[in-house]
Order: sequence, then C-alpha cells, then structure tokens
Amino acid sequence: MGSTGATILSTADVMPAPRPPRNPFRGLSRRARIGIGSALALVAAVIAFLVIFDWNWLRGPIGRYASAQLQREVVIAGDLRVHPWSFSPKAEAYNLRIGQPAWAKTVDKDAGQMAQVQRIAVQIKILPLLKGDVILPFLAVDKPIVRLLRDKDGKANWTFGAAKSDKPLKLPAIQRFVINEGQLRVDDRQRGALFVGTVNAQERAGDKGGRFVLEGKGSLNKSAFVAQVTGGPLLNISPSRPYPFDASIQAGSTKITAEGNVTKPFDLGRFETQLSISGADLNRLHDLTGLTLPNTPPYKVSGHLVRKGDRYDFEKLSGRVGDSDIRGDLFVLTGRERPYLEADLRSRRLDFDDLGSLFGAAPATGRGETASTGQKVEAAQRDATQRLLPDATLQVDRIRAMDAKVTYRADTVNAPNLPLRKVSADVVLEKGVLTVDPIALTFSRGDLKGKVRLDARTDTPKTDIDVRLLNARLEDFIPFKTDGKPAIEGTVLARAKLTGTGNSVHRAASTADGSVTLVAPKGQIRQAFAELLGVNASKGLILLLSKSNKETPVRCAVADFDVKNGVMTTNTLVADTGVVLAKGRGTVDLRTERIDFRIAGDSKKPRLVRLFVPITIKGPLMAPKPGLDASQAVGQGGIAAALGSLINPLAALLPFVTTGEAKDADCAGLVSEARQQGAPVKVAQTTPAKAKK
Repeated sequence: MGSTGATILSTADVMPAPRPPRNPFRGLSRRARIGIGSALALVAAVIAFLVIFDWNWLRGPIGRYASAQLQREVVIAGDLRVHPWSFSPKAEAYNLRIGQPAWAKTVDKDAGQMAQVQRIAVQIKILPLLKGDVILPFLAVDKPIVRLLRDKDGKANWTFGAAKSDKPLKLPAIQRFVINEGQLRVDDRQRGALFVGTVNAQERAGDKGGRFVLEGKGSLNKSAFVAQVTGGPLLNISPSRPYPFDASIQAGSTKITAEGNVTKPFDLGRFETQLSISGADLNRLHDLTGLTLPNTPPYKVSGHLVRKGDRYDFEKLSGRVGDSDIRGDLFVLTGRERPYLEADLRSRRLDFDDLGSLFGAAPATGRGETASTGQKVEAAQRDATQRLLPDATLQVDRIRAMDAKVTYRADTVNAPNLPLRKVSADVVLEKGVLTVDPIALTFSRGDLKGKVRLDARTDTPKTDIDVRLLNARLEDFIPFKTDGKPAIEGTVLARAKLTGTGNSVHRAASTADGSVTLVAPKGQIRQAFAELLGVNASKGLILLLSKSNKETPVRCAVADFDVKNGVMTTNTLVADTGVVLAKGRGTVDLRTERIDFRIAGDSKKPRLVRLFVPITIKGPLMAPKPGLDASQAVGQGGIAAALGSLINPLAALLPFVTTGEAKDADCAGLVSEARQQGAPVKVAQTTPAKAKK
C-alpha cells in the first residue's frame, strides 16, 4: 500500500495535561499561613487533650467552686465522666455529697449530709442553647438521699446564698427524667411538719404513648402520706408549650386532686389547675400549705387555682364545710415576711353549730350532722362533763405566722331554738393580732353587733370582747307557749364587755374581767309565771293548772353583773311585774361553769296563801336545776308543810298570808344604778328610750 501521508496522534497529544492541585494557602502571606496552621494545631491538641484527659482531675476544683457558691461542703467522691462528642454532650458524677449549712447542726444534731447521690447523669442540647432554650434530653438521679430542714424562724437548708426559701422551683424542659430509689426527709419546724418517705420518677408505657410518673409515699406527722404526679410524655416537651399534669395527694384524712398545666415546663412558679380538697379539718392543711386556717368540721371544696410567681388565686371556690355551703374567691401572697391571705366568702345557708369549731368546740353530732371521728369523741366528752366552753389550745405560733383579711356573709342560718337569720364578720389578722370588727348576728327581731380582738403576740394571748344586743324580743329567746300564746313578751337589750387572758376559750373566760348587763324595759308575762316568782303556790299553780292566759305587765327587769377573775357576780337582779316584785343575787363561775342564784319574790297584792320560799337555780351552766330554799321554808313550818298547805285546813295557811306591801320598782332608777358601761340603754319607767353608748 502506498503511504497516505496521514499522521497518527496519541491521547497524550490530544488531551491537555492535568493541572497540579491549587494550594489553599496560595496568595496568603507567610504570617497568615503560620496563624492558620497554629490554629489547626491547637484544635488538634485540644481534641487530643480531650481524648486523653482524665476528667477526675476536675473533681476538686468543681467541688471547691460549688462549696463557695452553695456555702457548704460539696464533694464528688467518685468518678466524673464527660462525653463531649455530640450535639447533646453528657456528664456523669458518682458519689456526690452536699453537706449541711453550719447552722443546721444547732437545730438537728443528727442532720448528717443534706444530700448524697450515688449517680447523677445529665445531657444538654447545644443548638437550642444558642437560642436561650435549655433542653435536657436526659436527667437521671440514682439512689439520692436528701434531708431538708427548716427551723422555726424560717431558715432553710435548701436556701443558698441570699435566695428565698419559698422561691418557686424552676427546672428546664426535661425529655427523660428518672429518679431511682430516692429517700426524702423533710423536717419543717416552722410548719411543725415531718415527712419521711421514698420518691421515684420515670416514664411509663401506657395509653397515648406513655406518661411521666412521679411518686412519693411515707408518713407526714405520723399520718400516712401518698403523692403521685403524672404528666404527658416528656419526649416532645418544649419550653414554648404548656405541660399537662394530674396530681393526687393524701395525707391522713386530707385528700387533694389537681388537673392542670404547667405554663412553661418546668417552671413551677407558673401553673393553673382545677383543684379539689377534702378532709376532716381545714386546719390540718397547715402542714401542706403553711397557711393558718380555722378549725372546721369535715369539708370538701373545689375551684380553679392559678399560680403566678408569689401569688396564688383560688377562683370560683365552692363546696361544703360541715353542713354549710361555702363559695367565693381568695388569693395568697407568699415571698413576704408572712404569707398574706385575702378572701371574700359567702354561704347561702349556714348551719350554726359549724361555727363552734372556729373556737375549738365540736359541732353537733346528731343524726344528719357532719363531724369527724375526733370531733364526735370531743362532743361525747363535752356532753359527759356538761362543759360548754372549749379547752382546745389556741396555736398562737400559727396566728403570728401569717396575715389575712377575710369577709364572710351567711344569707340564711339554720339555728334550732334561736331566731337567728343572718351572720356576717369582717376579719383582719396582722402581726399576731386578730380583729373581728364588726361581727354581726341578725335575729328575726333585733341584732347582736360588736367587736372581738385577740392579741396573740405573746405566748398567753389576750382577748377583748365588746358586743351589744339591740331591740331583740324575749319571746324569740324564751319560746315557751301555751295554747299558742308566749309565756313572756317584750323587748330585751344587753351588753357584754370583757377582757381575759388564756390560750383557749375556757382559760380566757376563767380570767375574764368586765361587765354584763341585760335589760327588759317593758313587756308582758303570763300572770301564773309572775305569781310563781314569789312562789305564790296557790294562785300560780291554780292558774297554770287551769291553763290561764291572763297576763300582767313586766314593768322592767334588770340583770347587771360585775365580772372579776372569771366570776360573774350580781350587782342588780330585779324583775318587776304587775303582781310580783322579784329580787335576787348570785354568781356565774366561768372557771367551773356552774351557776348559783337565789331569787326572792314579794307579792304586790294581798294573798290568802303565800309560800315565802325563795327560788334557787344551781348546777352546771349547761344543765342548771331550779329548786326551793328549804331553810326558809323550815322557818315557817317546813317545806313539806308549806307544800302540804295547798290541801290543809285554812288555819294551817295563816302563817303564809302576805299583805302585799311591795311597791313598784323604779325601772329608770334600776337601769341608772347599773354601770353605764354595762347598760346598753337608758329607759324611763315604762317606755324604752334611745340607746346610749
């Protein structure tokens, strides 16, 4: 073949040769290249350091720093492990010990360590942290032993530095929270509460993808205590979304249930919940709440509770206390020297015996009445001993521990044997002084109004009472009738002004000084009863037996007492009727709750038969017994002969004939003689005048 003259080219001749890789440092100055190289070397050194670093070297510095911040010894006695290679780094500390503050040993010599933790592990997300959100994917505490202590002055070992002991707990959002085999002891000597128990917390499988459960059980002041808090799944928890929870607490007879939301997990200073509380006595809530609440019969109340920092609002409260309904609103402010409670409460129907519990007395315990087991025992003891004034000790330390302002109104009142229609009271508690001003009881006719002041700033409180009964009616308080006709009618007025010292109603009454005055300026009484005031046996008994409704006027009646060291002694005791003038004397001993009266009457008209025998009224205040003074009857032939004279011949009755020499009593004079500070009115002989202070 002949040559074509074609030239064959190789691949090397066609494709250009590859360029050498570009030097990233090309164009940089030598100084810049040295700087970048040094930085990379430093990063490599840090990485190498972290790989080979023993984190236990930091246990001492961390412990010393924490000790300085917490003002008590902090020691990491076990390993300190850190896993930094993640966007959610993790740290673990073993055998962590936190000591008690220096003052704790003076309060409890067996205080030991404040906290001991076998292991604590925590994990934190880095990226949300850059935006200011703290999210912990994992927090576990294994076998913690925690001893919390607060002294009577409010100093608490969980207070660090200048922080307040009642500052709300704020935790970050925790997506997995575990407490294993925790032991907790809370000794709160300010509230008089002691809890010893166990605590566990973990996520549990179940409906709706599982739930978080925090449980505690043990004893609170020797009563069984059980608490459980359940919440929604923690996995998707976010600081920007409310976290739902349910809670159930039982401490002895007290039960609390709640269903609500933590507004910003886990900031326990902001939440709202529908709350229900029941128990044997509101006063027992002190151990759980720190609030000084009154003694009451068994109760059950509910409402909407909202917490915003130091303020708790209990809105639309409703329920029952004893046999009385209750409704209203209240709020509590904490973070102060003393908690402050303000409430506006009302009852549509108040069962009057429920008020007795406020003063330490047991409520009624008959059929249909509401009372706790303990109150039934107290009522039985009261009835057995025939004691009226309760001996329940006033807890003065609790009264000094909070301030309050409460208004209460009862629209209607159930008060058998009393013409009571309404009750109202305005209560102020400030710095250990409790004032009820005014306290008002509205009867079907008339009012009882006044002021009560209890000064509990000392261990032996002082009580001042000043109350007045105005424009009431005798027939409302003495409801005895025959053939539908009241035995006695008329206006009655009264005033009691007393001062006593003691830490119970009975002890305060036993030391009382002051005055008590009752006045009936005008009225009507069945003549039969008026005759019996003079023990006119023939006339009075005949009228009674014949059921006579014949009346005679009550021109005036005055009972004026001087009170000294718990003993009421008569200054004036006179009842002036149209047919008999009765005068008496006697005492009411509030120390022993016994009365001793002697009343002698003299007929204003000549009577053929007149038993000149004074009436006596003696015995326990709750069950006095009337009788006749036998010594006087004996002087006239003996009491048996006197009573027998009703059927003996006329000659045997002659020694008992009276000539009717008694004159009308001067009512205006009698009232004037009664001390002006005791007498609530100034009256003319037969007509009431204007009230006088």
